[in-house]
Amino acid sequence: MDSTLKISSQPSVVKTLVYPLIAAAAAATASGSSAALALPVWAMFIGWVAFFTRGPSVKDGVWNALCLLVGIALGMLAALTIGALAPLIGAMALPAVVFVVAVLVLSLRLTRRMNNVLCYFLGLITFFASRLPPNATTFSELSGAVVIGLIAGGVTFVGQRRLMKI
Repeated sequence: MDSTLKISSQPSVVKTLVYPLIAAAAAATASGSSAALALPVWAMFIGWVAFFTRGPSVKDGVWNALCLLVGIALGMLAALTIGALAPLIGAMALPAVVFVVAVLVLSLRLTRRMNNVLCYFLGLITFFASRLPPNATTFSELSGAVVIGLIAGGVTFVGQRRLMKI
């Protein structure tokens, strides 16, 4: 049995130390940018997480972004629909709309590219957690925040990937 340590098959100490620094620098920059633009920092981190839900690759990150943004829009549409149905069916408006939205989102998993169910639900969560009214300003604010997070996730992915190739 050979007790020689094979250092060449393991990442260098420098790579091991720099790898998390890339993510930390991207997170710090993205959170500072979100705060400076008066966008919700927590929503930026939803975008960050969404980038890594599939792939990861830049191409998959773009599809993840689209699913996340559609999820936010679906949340807004759901809120408007609940508001419209509540006078007609009362407390049943919420479960009825949730049922329809869940069927729609889960059916989208069958599409070719726009099939990231997790990102659709992250978008829905982003809208409902914001407690903002369903309007264009809300969509702009939440979309701006999650896009900053998606970009930060992409920068982290590309930076860490390049580091590992050195």
